[in-house]
Amino acid sequence: MDDEKFIFCLEAVDDIEKTGVTEVVTILEKLAFEQGIGSIYKTCDTIEGLEDSLNALLYDDHNFKNYEIIYLVMPGEQNTICLNGYYYSIEEIAELFEGKLRGKILHFANEKVLDLSSEEAQYFLDITNAKAISGYGHAYGKQSSSGLDRAFFGLFEDSDDVIEIVEELHQKYYALCKLLDFRLYY
Repeated sequence: MDDEKFIFCLEAVDDIEKTGVTEVVTILEKLAFEQGIGSIYKTCDTIEGLEDSLNALLYDDHNFKNYEIIYLVMPGEQNTICLNGYYYSIEEIAELFEGKLRGKILHFANEKVLDLSSEEAQYFLDITNAKAISGYGHAYGKQSSSGLDRAFFGLFEDSDDVIEIVEELHQKYYALCKLLDFRLYY
């Protein structure tokens, strides 16, 4: 990624009024300081907050075209996210992002499992216009995906080809990719 590209991160929290430094903030700071990859970090505790944050990015931030990755750090069950005790399916998420992710990669941290059928993946990509959706087949347990997320984002510094990036990620971090079951749908 050159200086003109960024990561937009939305993290689910119990209450947006409570502040604190999370592991995600630390990762994003390291990316900025060590690799020069800028980011915008926001929290949300409702689906409306998620939608408001995305709309603010889309319509108020004139640099939106420079955001390559939308990074969602949200708990949930397989192919859902959970906000404020409510579960939203991957189809509902696709409709929320309808037409808004042209050329973007939507990446989920391993706080939830991403296990899409080819039809579900194609539906999501068609509805959102995303370049790709990525995540993990194994949910957070003893191993957070934060290190692998950081490596994945860092590889965009040298290339925009998501296939090449994922191949390099697997070459450099094979054991961790297998352990977390890194997945890319494009």
